[in-house]
Amino acid sequence: MTPIYPPNEKTAIFVGAHAQYMFLFRLPVMRRLRDFGYRVVVVATPSKGFNINDFDRTGIEFVPWTLQPAGMNPLADLSHIRALWRILKAYQPDILFVHTIKSVIYALPLARLIGVKRRVCMIPGLGFAFIDGRGFSRRLARVFARVSYRFALSWADLAILQNPDDLEALRRSGSIPAGTRTALVNGSGVDMKKFRAMPIPGGPPVFLMVSRLLRDKGVLEYVAAARAVKAVRPDVRFVLVGGTDYNYASITDEDVAKWVSEGVVEARGHVADPFAEFAACHVFVLPSYREGTPRTNLEAMAVGRAIITTDAPGCRSTVVDRQNGLLVPVADADALAAAMLDLADDPVCVRKMGAAGHARCARLYELDIVADATTALILGYDGLTEPASRLAEAR
Repeated sequence: MTPIYPPNEKTAIFVGAHAQYMFLFRLPVMRRLRDFGYRVVVVATPSKGFNINDFDRTGIEFVPWTLQPAGMNPLADLSHIRALWRILKAYQPDILFVHTIKSVIYALPLARLIGVKRRVCMIPGLGFAFIDGRGFSRRLARVFARVSYRFALSWADLAILQNPDDLEALRRSGSIPAGTRTALVNGSGVDMKKFRAMPIPGGPPVFLMVSRLLRDKGVLEYVAAARAVKAVRPDVRFVLVGGTDYNYASITDEDVAKWVSEGVVEARGHVADPFAEFAACHVFVLPSYREGTPRTNLEAMAVGRAIITTDAPGCRSTVVDRQNGLLVPVADADALAAAMLDLADDPVCVRKMGAAGHARCARLYELDIVADATTALILGYDGLTEPASRLAEAR
């Protein structure tokens, strides 16, 4: 592979697992780097149903790279590691920005070996290995994750995380080498022009959950709480948006069909643009066990909806309890049902929490604010607030 570009042009390469994810969540940062004179190249696995020509239309190059999301056997991924080595050698980037654990583990050492000057990774969430619980598989995953992160981060100039709980967990586990700098950003941000404030609809209360249908997202607790609430308030509706997944923890299609036939939830499946679903609900619910910064919470806040979420890493960062929503314990369907009933019976509180959430989103999670801060970190500025203002002036 021989890239064709002016020899003196700076190059930034973004490496990740899924092309569509990169397009949806990293495009604002890519555009800012282009504004600063960088040629931007995305290296990722093509996503089913996603048109990679969308990158070309934004002036960003795409290079396909196959990486299986599950499993952590370097021997099985050897051909993919070699392919990534060839790509990085061909492009000789000035900046590498990489996220998702497998991409981080494979890309950072390769980038260091070929002399990439600036190597930055983002860890958007710690996932299964860091969720509290017992069992051999979880202990094994935790040990493997700790060793893998420590190895990978030793090759990074900077590791960016999305909430202080994740940063503390990595430090406590010894996963961050002494020479690796760390920083925090407020997730990926949310486009508040697209996810704009909408009036609360009339009619009976509607609760909404938008998520990949995984057990660790709290889907089973959502359904159990919905069943308990409907026993008391049969007029309340519960909507579930999201598709089943390749993940071992995925809910099955048969599970969803059973809940629908029982009349507990209304299932929408995967919805590419969930704005209308947010606008049609009264309260958004995410009972996840752990997140980085949950994008769906931010989108619901932008639309002006009260949030019920768990007092878990990532989730609790988005909600001030009793101000823009309610925090409930992890894996506690009874507490979740009680919180749902509280808000179902208090529409005034729902409106006030929704307005407070919209204001909080505009202050902390608005897309330009977060993208400026992330770009500043990638370029090597120290801190967040001051570089973000300098970037805004420069643009």
